[in-house]
Amino acid sequence: LKSDLDKQDGNLKYVLTGEGAGSIFVIDEYNGKIYVTQKLDREKKPFYSLRAQAINRSTQLPVEPESEFIIKVRDVNDHEPQFLNGPYVATVPEMSPEGTSVIQVTATDGDDPSYGNSARLLYSLIQGQPYFSVEPKTGVIRMASQMDRETKDQYLVIIQAKDMVGQPGAFSATATVTINLSDINDNPPKFQQRLYHMSVSEEAPVGTTVGKVFAEDNDIGENAAMNYSIEGDGSQDFDIITDNETQEGIILLKKTVDYESKRRYSIQAKVVNKYLDERFLKEGPFEDKTIIKINVEDADEPPVFTSENYVMEIDEGAVSGSLVGFVTARDPDDDSPVRYSIVQSSPLKRLFSINEHNGTIITTKPLDREIASWHNITVSATETRNPEKISEANVYIQVLDVNDHAPEFPKYYETFVCENAVSGQLIKTISAVDKDDSAEGHRFYFSLAQEATNNSHFTVRNNQDNTARIFTNKSGFRRQEQFFFYLPILIEDNGTPPLTSTNTLTVTVCDCDTEVNTFYCRYGAFMYSLGLSTEALLAVLACILILLVFFLAIVTIRQQKKKSPFSEKMEEFRENIVSYDDEGGGEEDTEAFDISALRTRTVMRTHKPRRKVTSEIHSLYRQSLHVGPDSAVFRQFISEKLEEANTDPTVPPYDSLQTYAFEGTGSLAGSLSSLGSNMSDADQSYDYLADWGPHFKQLASMYTSHRSVGD
Repeated sequence: LKSDLDKQDGNLKYVLTGEGAGSIFVIDEYNGKIYVTQKLDREKKPFYSLRAQAINRSTQLPVEPESEFIIKVRDVNDHEPQFLNGPYVATVPEMSPEGTSVIQVTATDGDDPSYGNSARLLYSLIQGQPYFSVEPKTGVIRMASQMDRETKDQYLVIIQAKDMVGQPGAFSATATVTINLSDINDNPPKFQQRLYHMSVSEEAPVGTTVGKVFAEDNDIGENAAMNYSIEGDGSQDFDIITDNETQEGIILLKKTVDYESKRRYSIQAKVVNKYLDERFLKEGPFEDKTIIKINVEDADEPPVFTSENYVMEIDEGAVSGSLVGFVTARDPDDDSPVRYSIVQSSPLKRLFSINEHNGTIITTKPLDREIASWHNITVSATETRNPEKISEANVYIQVLDVNDHAPEFPKYYETFVCENAVSGQLIKTISAVDKDDSAEGHRFYFSLAQEATNNSHFTVRNNQDNTARIFTNKSGFRRQEQFFFYLPILIEDNGTPPLTSTNTLTVTVCDCDTEVNTFYCRYGAFMYSLGLSTEALLAVLACILILLVFFLAIVTIRQQKKKSPFSEKMEEFRENIVSYDDEGGGEEDTEAFDISALRTRTVMRTHKPRRKVTSEIHSLYRQSLHVGPDSAVFRQFISEKLEEANTDPTVPPYDSLQTYAFEGTGSLAGSLSSLGSNMSDADQSYDYLADWGPHFKQLASMYTSHRSVGD
């Protein structure tokens, strides 16, 4: 630093202040030269702000205003490049074209990028040629050629970063990049064998696994997923499914095979990838084919019926032993003899039988179509040489209808006619039913029976629609002369041969003009059937009512006279009930119970009036001291009481009998009674009651206060 007023006479003094003044930077106070006292690091502090001033040594005053200046630290290449995010891992699809970007790596340099080349980096590939390349300035790694994952699926690349643009003396650093090749579907599946041999038994059921085939695919994951199929006629007898876990093709039996019919099958199986990459379809179809030879193994099979289900017919009513039909089964292996039998429930066995040699089915009793129009039976065929080989077939037998049921009324017809009915009046419309079937439909014809045609009071007119109407043939009817008319009606069907039946229609004469009162007519018919008139019926009902009232009166009187079975016993029990009108009577209350009754050997059932026993208490107490519980008198008394209670069914079931006649005898403490005590209340201490707890607090206070008063 140099002041314009400095005359080189040493009269000026230079002073330095600011960042690092005196420690990092010093100034020569005579000539103003600034020196650095230690090594500087630009990366820690790139510049320093200082202030300088020239001062007159004589006056100690500044000769110029203070000046400010900045000292910048110039950068030198003293830092190496660094890969802060390494090591790197990248993934790129296999067979990617040349120039495909894989990953970008970046290194940093602590030097100043704005000054010189210290921080200018240059990237290069140390390891990874000729598969990869790197852009020198950006660090982007690219594919240098197409690579196949199936050949090698992982590569290790080493990248170098050098500062000073790679000039001599520059610093450098390296990083590793692991590059994995991901799979794409660029390989078709291939069968391991061009020809497979398998076998299956003719007894194998549908769905049986015949064998497995396997196609290899060098790809992995979903790119190796495949589907199997069967081409040509073989798909009718066999099927193939794909095991998604093992990628195997499983051959299944789709239809049962017969050794005697066909012993060998040749099928073609095809496999294709599920997911295709259109970029590689031009290289060929992603599928493969193979031939599968399947041999059918012979087995001892059960007999085979010519049909699984047979339908037969027979007329109803056919005599026992009539032919129904026949079934046929044969041994497919060597035509071994077959034995037939019916394996249905026992009731059907009684209706049909089968010839065990030729399979002929006959009836064992006549069949009735109206009971069952169809019969379902199961017939079995068993090999005579191997009884374990059995097969079954269903036989459905239809019973054909025969006109064996005559038509009849569908219900009972309730028919009435008024006494004043006129000739030609309609009184009823009737119909008929038939249990038989008719292919042409039922047709019924109604008429009066021959024996009633000439002298009948009614006529029948056929409606030609399976119904008929009944009309009166005269005017006026009298109930006194005839109450019921029985009209025989002949019904004929159109079967072959036609059948007829005679049905009786009962006509009741009612006391009416022209309109029939159904309820009144039914009542009159009922009375007529009983042979009673209305007056007689009322008389009978009146007698029944009188008898009922008399019976109820007797029952009421008897209930009032009944007495309780415990009345006598309760009188005796009330003798023992002590009634207190106030509390605290204690031992002074001697009016309650006659203790002398316990001394008596015989028990009196009669009620005794309460009597005073005050004069007897002291004498009884003295006697009780000489008679203890072990006394014969005491034991006999208890035994008698117990026997009496056990034998008397009217005694209530009390659980125990407590007797207090003998008190204190035999006890170490002597008698607990105060009757013979010579001590007075004043001689006793009740202080111990206070120790009995809160339940006896009131009692303790009473006796304590009483003693205090007495004292």
